[in-house]
Amino acid sequence: MTTAPTVRALRWWDIEQLLALEHDLFAEDAWSPGMFWSELADPETRHYVVAEDASGAIAGYAGLACAGGEGDVQTIGVRRDQWGTGLGATLLADLLDEARRRGCHHVLLEVRVDNTRAQRLYERFGFVPLGVRRGYYQPANVDALVMRCDITRDGSAARHASNARHAAAAPHAVDAAHGSGAPHAVDVPHDSEAPNAADLPDSSGVRHASNGSGPVPEEAGDRGR
Repeated sequence: MTTAPTVRALRWWDIEQLLALEHDLFAEDAWSPGMFWSELADPETRHYVVAEDASGAIAGYAGLACAGGEGDVQTIGVRRDQWGTGLGATLLADLLDEARRRGCHHVLLEVRVDNTRAQRLYERFGFVPLGVRRGYYQPANVDALVMRCDITRDGSAARHASNARHAAAAPHAVDAAHGSGAPHAVDVPHDSEAPNAADLPDSSGVRHASNGSGPVPEEAGDRGR
């Protein structure tokens, strides 16, 4: 039986190995070494983890930004041979648990509108659509669906762990996505759960845009950037 990867904190010496995975998963908008260094330099508001397989190689990674009682998924990335194993869901569960530990009430993320499988996973974790950011992912000019999760409502660590265990039933659901460098940019309403529901695209994928979307980006894997 294959041993599941172990989740631990991201360290500076992981960055070189992580960059190879980053470029494989996000060829169009891969983060630079400086972007990862910048994220690691701010532990007060950032939380980054890697999943390490039995050989010590990085099988996945994820990042979270927290400020003012709100979290933002910066990135989730899963090595291709681990797609469909539920590792992406395990990483997402870790981020949500950390957001709760830091006193966040909500967690936001951005996901490509063409990544419906990732969206379905997020919905199982309690995320709901808020709106669309047009042309958010550059240079591909792909729209981003913004989603938010209320982690104060029925959001126990046990519930998230259960979701992670069952997520393997949706292969590739959250295997690569980036969030946004400007998570609270214009256009995204905060007081209604799905204000633009009629306009939301039929499909979506997720990651924080690393180019042309504001300051240093904040996400990876299923990427909210």
